[in-house]
Amino acid sequence: MTATTPSENPLLDLSGLPRFDAIVPSDVQPAISQLLDDCRALIVRLTSPGAATTWNDFAAALTDGLEPLSRAWGIVGHLHAVNDVPEWREAYNRMLPEVSRFYAEFGQNLKLFAAYQAIAESAEYARLSPAQQRIIDNEIRDFRLAGAQLQDDQKPRFQAISEELSQLSAKFSENLLDATNAFSELVSDEAELGGLPEDTRQAAREAAEKDGQSGWKFTLHMPSYLPVMQYADSRRLRAQMYRAYATRASEFGPAELDNTPLIGHILRLRREEAQMLGYANFAEVSLVAKMAVSVPQVLDFLRDMAVKARPFAEQDIAELRAFARRELQLENMEAWDVGYVSEKLLQKRYAFSEQEVKQYFTEEKVLSGLFKVIETLFGVCLKPDSAPLWHQDVRFFRIETPAGELLGQFYLDLYARATKRGGAWMDEAITRRRRPPGSLASDAIQKPVAYLNCNFSRPIGSKSGQARPALFTHDEVITLFHETGHGLHHLLTRVDELAVAGIHGVEWDAVELPSQFMENYCWEWSVVQEMSSHVDTGQPLPRALFDKMLAARNFQSGMQTLRQIEFSLFDLLLHSDFDPAEERSVLDLLGEVRREVAVLVPPAWHRFPNSFAHIFAGGYGAGYYSYKWAEVLSADCYGAFEEAGDPFDQNTGQRFLNTILAVGGSRPAIENFRAFRGRDPQVDALLRHSGMVTV
Repeated sequence: MTATTPSENPLLDLSGLPRFDAIVPSDVQPAISQLLDDCRALIVRLTSPGAATTWNDFAAALTDGLEPLSRAWGIVGHLHAVNDVPEWREAYNRMLPEVSRFYAEFGQNLKLFAAYQAIAESAEYARLSPAQQRIIDNEIRDFRLAGAQLQDDQKPRFQAISEELSQLSAKFSENLLDATNAFSELVSDEAELGGLPEDTRQAAREAAEKDGQSGWKFTLHMPSYLPVMQYADSRRLRAQMYRAYATRASEFGPAELDNTPLIGHILRLRREEAQMLGYANFAEVSLVAKMAVSVPQVLDFLRDMAVKARPFAEQDIAELRAFARRELQLENMEAWDVGYVSEKLLQKRYAFSEQEVKQYFTEEKVLSGLFKVIETLFGVCLKPDSAPLWHQDVRFFRIETPAGELLGQFYLDLYARATKRGGAWMDEAITRRRRPPGSLASDAIQKPVAYLNCNFSRPIGSKSGQARPALFTHDEVITLFHETGHGLHHLLTRVDELAVAGIHGVEWDAVELPSQFMENYCWEWSVVQEMSSHVDTGQPLPRALFDKMLAARNFQSGMQTLRQIEFSLFDLLLHSDFDPAEERSVLDLLGEVRREVAVLVPPAWHRFPNSFAHIFAGGYGAGYYSYKWAEVLSADCYGAFEEAGDPFDQNTGQRFLNTILAVGGSRPAIENFRAFRGRDPQVDALLRHSGMVTV
């Protein structure tokens, strides 16, 4: 193979920010192939007879040598997620088996494993920093989990499983996106639009016009789907949209997009992989690198939360059904009525609607308010910046110290697109680390860069000849704060060792702590006042309206809590107490979980597992409980600010920065929490914040 250079292939140019203006799908195969060759050659050199097994000569050198592959492949994966056109999908999938094979081989390399063990057993280990010691410990653990200690005749099978799981996860995600895009509902009768907000109607009209059609086009993407389920008076339209959404990527659609066989295959492979490692099931493997110590501990946690939430959830659903019968003449409230009835009940009880609130949250004002929260809490400055971008909607910013020192940068991709995967997420582009000696870069410290991705409504239409700004629901504002919390965890780290800087090395069930912590500021009046401005009048959100929102904050919190526990229990039992070879199906297990904890059961034809990308394509397998687990931590942390009497208390904010955000994965998450709170976590703050406290 002919080697290429950064000047010939922009994917190989890792001297700075990704060159999104120049990278094309045809760059992927030659660049990734060359980087794989480079990594393999490095491993041979570092494990050759007589090679030194010290931190600098082995561990640091290996990290430095592997980073280019990680960064380049990260760019490819990012573009596959945000620009999933056929060319990028093909380029990604072509190299996915090769990259998966490399990391599987890496994890089973006994020479590498032995080198890390040699460092751990050497006199040098005691002289290493705590962060470096944690890296060594983590690497030894990860080699064991990757099958390094398997018999030689078992390793090829284990490697094949790893490769196949990567491909199945990618296919699951692609099927879900394609199935989401495949459905649309064209409404020609304006009478069916009753109840829908004007901006939703306008977006639907523009979508139809873009296709050269008259009428209103609705899709399963969140900015289109959610308003229909929440506001549409047409029960037929709600039912049509609900069924399409609930049966995505299932046997009810095209066979080639059905995720059912993928689910079974993923579960069988994960179970086989776990048993090869000597564990009873995949959940036990998953918990090795998490805060939780055992499956029974997590099950007890979830079921205890379910018991605490159930009385509130039963009250929620009873009130909802009574309201549907009394006020809306819906004797039998169906699944596609729940969002609609809930919105009507919320309006009746609290005298406001989410659509009314939405008019106050314009994009620029929300960003300004978010940035001010970050600047006030952590003593930093956020400014617009410039960089090559993958789409014209993307924006780029920098975080600095008050003295102007660069701390990190981030991309912000806010709007939904047909070629962009659903949901919201943060991912790393570049991780902080101390550059190796001899680096040509002017700064000894490589500064972190993050991607923040959402799927919000874009600006639509115009008024007086000017484009109107994008409007966000309060839930979308919360989502933005959430993902920014992840970003801050990555960007405000002070750890110089890549493997434990930022979110690296953080236990999966603790990684949601900073994101959920940031959500609290969406409920502070001083923050809402600053970041709200009515799209037409420019007036901030009235205090009276905010008080109604605050009163409604825990509306249906019991139902919502049980819903999350349902997902978490299903995931954990699926990966611990379920054998894909048995007659019991995945849907049978889900039914059992619902009978145990749910107060609201969807129709029998609902195919929730087929779109549960978190656990089948997003890294949350046997870990979805992490959201509730980390919510306990985040609520307790925010409780420290409540105890200080000020959500922006400077001393508390700096302690949170110094003990949690800045430390990243350089020490166990429980130690970070104890350093901040001075004790172990308590569930009281979460129950109080959720309104689930019996007076």
